[in-house]
Amino acid sequence: MSELYYIISLPILAGIILFFLPEKFMKFKGIVSTIVAAIALYCAIMVYQMSNQLIGLNLGQEFFNPETGIYNLLNSFTGFTTMNLDNLSKLVLLFAAFFALLILAYSIVYISVRKMPRYYYPFFLITMGCAAGAILADNLLLFVFFWGVLGFTLYMLIKGNTDASSAAAKKTFILIGASDGIMILGLALLWKMNYTLQISAISVPTVNALQVCAFICLLIGAFTKAGAFPFHTWVPDYAQHAPASSSAYLPASLDKLLGIYFLARICNDMFILNQWLTLTMLIIGVLTIIIAVLMALIQHNYKRLLGYHAVSQVGYMITGLALGTPLGIAGGLFHMINHALYKSGLFLTAGSIDRMTGKENIEDLGGLSKAMPLTFFAALVFALSISGIPPFNGFASKWLIYQGIIEFGSQPGIANQLWIVWLGLAVFGSALTLASFIKFISGIFWGRIKETYQSLRKTSPLLWLPPMIIAFLCIGFGVFASSWVIPKLIMPITGNFEYIGFWDSSFVSLLVFISIVLGGLVYLAGNIRKIRVEDNFILGEKQIRDTGFSALEYYKTISQAGFFAAIYRKAEKKWFDIYDISKDIVLGFSKSLSAAHSGILPVYAIWIIAGLLIMMIIFI
Repeated sequence: MSELYYIISLPILAGIILFFLPEKFMKFKGIVSTIVAAIALYCAIMVYQMSNQLIGLNLGQEFFNPETGIYNLLNSFTGFTTMNLDNLSKLVLLFAAFFALLILAYSIVYISVRKMPRYYYPFFLITMGCAAGAILADNLLLFVFFWGVLGFTLYMLIKGNTDASSAAAKKTFILIGASDGIMILGLALLWKMNYTLQISAISVPTVNALQVCAFICLLIGAFTKAGAFPFHTWVPDYAQHAPASSSAYLPASLDKLLGIYFLARICNDMFILNQWLTLTMLIIGVLTIIIAVLMALIQHNYKRLLGYHAVSQVGYMITGLALGTPLGIAGGLFHMINHALYKSGLFLTAGSIDRMTGKENIEDLGGLSKAMPLTFFAALVFALSISGIPPFNGFASKWLIYQGIIEFGSQPGIANQLWIVWLGLAVFGSALTLASFIKFISGIFWGRIKETYQSLRKTSPLLWLPPMIIAFLCIGFGVFASSWVIPKLIMPITGNFEYIGFWDSSFVSLLVFISIVLGGLVYLAGNIRKIRVEDNFILGEKQIRDTGFSALEYYKTISQAGFFAAIYRKAEKKWFDIYDISKDIVLGFSKSLSAAHSGILPVYAIWIIAGLLIMMIIFI
């Protein structure tokens, strides 16, 4: 029982204490934060082993006389502090603590050369504690309290000393804050309809307008936190301008875990979706996949590219959960875990590249596989995982979603009859993901290394060890998906289910391994004799090693194609950015109201009389 108190309160209290330490003790703060995260992970492991139950946290009322007002006050709050220990909350809590530990260990070295927000570690720890509170909370009021604090810490973990980072932080804060306000409206609607605010006890059919509005309000909060279309635009900006460690923890792992966790709650526990809401969610899911990956294809900044892919992968999770079948839900939740693994790893490798080279554009890099072999290996594993290449974990969870879509198509309903559309777009999104990560890997790690980077010194183990740990987890979660990971981690949440057709991840992995070995043997057999390699003679022009070839050249043709060129131009002008659209509407409305303030007394008198007449008409 004490583990529940520690995992929430210890990081928050440690974060508050670290506020008072000056900036010169930054490394000490990092070490303390890492120790706190290790304790939190231990507590999460202990909580994971507990039986499923609802636990009301004791607020200390036993220290007061039962006849006093303080005792009665604390006792009345017990219902608001109920914690829900079920298989879903325990799994998400475990991985949230795991990522916090790895990223804090990575931050100790990363921060030594990267200018970070002054209160990075305190806000990181407060984020940890509030995230644990939100995951475990069974009361929606307590959940929204922790959820709201996370919006503020998200803002503080990006805000830096540049105008660009400040603008990205403001955009993030406004979008997250607005969605939190809409969530509170959803709670108010549930309260008006006389529903309980205990998550474990809510079951709302979506058969009338108020019930649908309550669902949509909560859905917007989950979508914005997870970064789903059309509330996703804060994620690429955050990824580009925030420190890589912040991006690895928040939009890459924690926010996805929280957003999809809450989405699973509202779609599969709290509300019973009608067929039109299911259809809407499936449309949003596939749109999120395709739109974000198309934007990722044309990015030059590798951190922004990763940000768009953090959005695109959310579409697979939404699609899986919207299906409502055990296979679909299992695929969505498994993909949530897998995405948190490989996307946090990708941001950590991006941070290592940024730290070693000081460059963020792909065209400024190349050939780093020789200078950073371990980082290259980890990045390659993550790229293959996110692209859905077997036998890595991304393939395993996407394959579950594909099977879920096929199973979904066997049922009656409008959304069910369109199953081939959902399946086709999901597979197409994976192909585009692979295309963009070919650019990422080839542009950064392959080709001739530039002379500038030939003398790169070895990196600290804390920079390459966390990505390597995550990389091996990506391999393990893929190889042992059907034999261990899904039965032990996912089926306790969804219940047992049967696969469609034959699928055994270990057998598939064995076949892939055999094909690689055979391919290697064929390669070696054809290269027994040494072959001299020379640059091509090109009539006195610069040699190939001097001119090189940019990995971005091919992808320019996509952005210049007729239809796509028009779309990309509109995107550059923020036509599809809900933040900029809303800002323009508000500023335009404000400007029109300002025009009425002419400073002429008769005009004000006319407005007053007109207002009174309108009020009289309304009330009479």
